[in-house]
Amino acid sequence: MTKIIGIIPARMAASRFPGKPLHPILGRPMIEHCFERAKKFKAWDGLFIATCDEEIRTFAKLKGYPVIMTADTHTRALDRVAEAIEKCGLDVDENDLVLNVQGDEPMMHPDMIEAVIKPMKERNHIHGTILAMDIVDEEQYQNPDILKIIHDLEGRVLYTSRRPIPYCKPGMFSADLGAKRIYGIFGFRWHFLKLFTGLAQSPLELAEACDSNRLYDNGYHQYIAPYPYRPSFSVDSPEDLQRVERHMKNDPLWGKY
Repeated sequence: MTKIIGIIPARMAASRFPGKPLHPILGRPMIEHCFERAKKFKAWDGLFIATCDEEIRTFAKLKGYPVIMTADTHTRALDRVAEAIEKCGLDVDENDLVLNVQGDEPMMHPDMIEAVIKPMKERNHIHGTILAMDIVDEEQYQNPDILKIIHDLEGRVLYTSRRPIPYCKPGMFSADLGAKRIYGIFGFRWHFLKLFTGLAQSPLELAEACDSNRLYDNGYHQYIAPYPYRPSFSVDSPEDLQRVERHMKNDPLWGKY
């Protein structure tokens, strides 16, 4: 039976928002929202927080969340996830599914996790997926904090960028453009994640500050896991907090954990 293992990477030293994982959102630390929502997916064989920070470890232990300490040298989340899998204590097969659930997605829903897993369950040749949410407004399309996805007709991701892609004429944006954004849930077969971490950081990865581009620079592919738009927002900087709190009050999961 294929195992499904979730890792929530988190560190205090985020460049744009130091201390972000423990910053309160509606009175509860962001990492708590992420873990409690991820926990609502019921098919995990293991769900862990991965961190290099004692503050996060202490909070996780207080809440009873499994936590794995990792090196403080990682600058990319997927490298931290790979180290955590090696330390998680489970017997992980080459084809087991490893999910990176980003620690700055406090509005995620468990059906997003199912969406990321589905393509790998249905097609054996797919070794990695990205949750790809529809972009329906121009503010998100233009926002450089939001990574946009270009993919082919089969769903293979070709490139991710902070630029507004695919192109449309100024003032002509509409949902019909088909633009999609990365939402911070990524799926890998274990052997594919190990391949990724064995590659050196690549030029397009560094240019766009997106680790997925490391794969495309080297001729490998992830596939999109399509997901319709919902008002669910990441926290990239302190300026995002007000919007997240405003929308979270109306989110169906609020008050259920």
